[in-house]
Amino acid sequence: MERHIETKCVRSGYTPANGEPRQLPIVQSTTFKYDSSERVASLMRLEDEGYFYTRLANPTNDAVAQRICDLEGGTAAILTSTGMAATFLAVFNIVSAGDHIVSSSTIYGGSYNLFSVTMKRMGIDVTFVHPHCSDEELEAAFQPNTKVVFGESLSNPTLIVLDIERFAKAAHDHGVPLIVDNTFPTPINCRPIEWGADIVTHSTSKYMDGHATAMGGAIVDSGNFDWTAYPEKYACLCEPDPSYNGIVYTDQFGLEGAYINKIAAQLMRDLGPVPSPQNSFYIGLGLESLHLRMARHCENALAVAKHLKAHPKVEWVSYCGLEDDPGYELAQKYMPNGSCGVVSFGVKGGKEAAKRFMDSVKLASIMIHVADAKTMCLHPASTTHGQMTDEELIEAGVMPEMVRFSCGIESIEDIIADIDQALKQA
Repeated sequence: MERHIETKCVRSGYTPANGEPRQLPIVQSTTFKYDSSERVASLMRLEDEGYFYTRLANPTNDAVAQRICDLEGGTAAILTSTGMAATFLAVFNIVSAGDHIVSSSTIYGGSYNLFSVTMKRMGIDVTFVHPHCSDEELEAAFQPNTKVVFGESLSNPTLIVLDIERFAKAAHDHGVPLIVDNTFPTPINCRPIEWGADIVTHSTSKYMDGHATAMGGAIVDSGNFDWTAYPEKYACLCEPDPSYNGIVYTDQFGLEGAYINKIAAQLMRDLGPVPSPQNSFYIGLGLESLHLRMARHCENALAVAKHLKAHPKVEWVSYCGLEDDPGYELAQKYMPNGSCGVVSFGVKGGKEAAKRFMDSVKLASIMIHVADAKTMCLHPASTTHGQMTDEELIEAGVMPEMVRFSCGIESIEDIIADIDQALKQA
């Protein structure tokens, strides 16, 4: 019987047998012992199931990955050491030098820099398009060597809702998959796979952990994209891998597991961004209350957004739960039960006024972090997006007066009181 998402948050990924630990065990070991050298060899050849080295797989990591996989409705998943590692591996798994990416322009600053600078140094090109671009502009972004489309279900920090169905159709019309970063809504409020996304990524350090205790990321494969329909384009999955005993991932694992198993066997082996089992355990604990916390985050954020909207010292507010927000209709389609706890707004007076607001908060904390049980805020233009040029900031929608305000689960009266006293100083 298919379980409801609230039950999956608490139960998926680990079911103890009779006499086994009730809580998911932390298998804090780098390696695993066997009595037969042939058994280890067969494991290394991926001919047998089992654990042999934590860099490639670990029981604690796998259990938490499976829970996230169940929440997103995927067929296979893997955890990474950080959200940025998840973004990089998800894309790099199917692109190489000479290839091209189409990406939404309103994405997290680290992801923007990854595509526009770091991966360009690797010979991989990118074309950025605004999520609200015309169909003609979106079509023009594709090139013969395009391998993947990337976007965020709800952009950080501009909070623009991605039209997932539209971007999925464009990607599929060109025979490429759509990757969606679903960190802000989480699968509690948005499930991109149901709308045509092929791969979903997360920074699990955010709402999934929820307490600023553990770095981590996740990649979930829908199992829906048919790599074998484009064997030349995705030869890395459809032809023998010379670096791994000539294995053909689509033959060995099918469409349901080829993409994730290639990440584990090849990229984790070579690059190594594996999470600590201890960190994965913390993520697993956070997931148990995710469905409860997200409801409170969204409730508080909507109240804050409405309050800011009426405040004389606020220039503008971005929150797709507001009925006059440009993203409201799309949000009702993709996230009818709420989006997230983050509100972005512009302080009248520009950059200096925004900084005075930041320096005046007392309950909220100024942090290079977001999506946490505690309220926090940040000035994106000088921090997370500080490496971008003025032109790139405009393209990404990051204005100098912008404050990214992440509503925690404290009393809404206390949060609003802190905002009001800080705006007086701005």
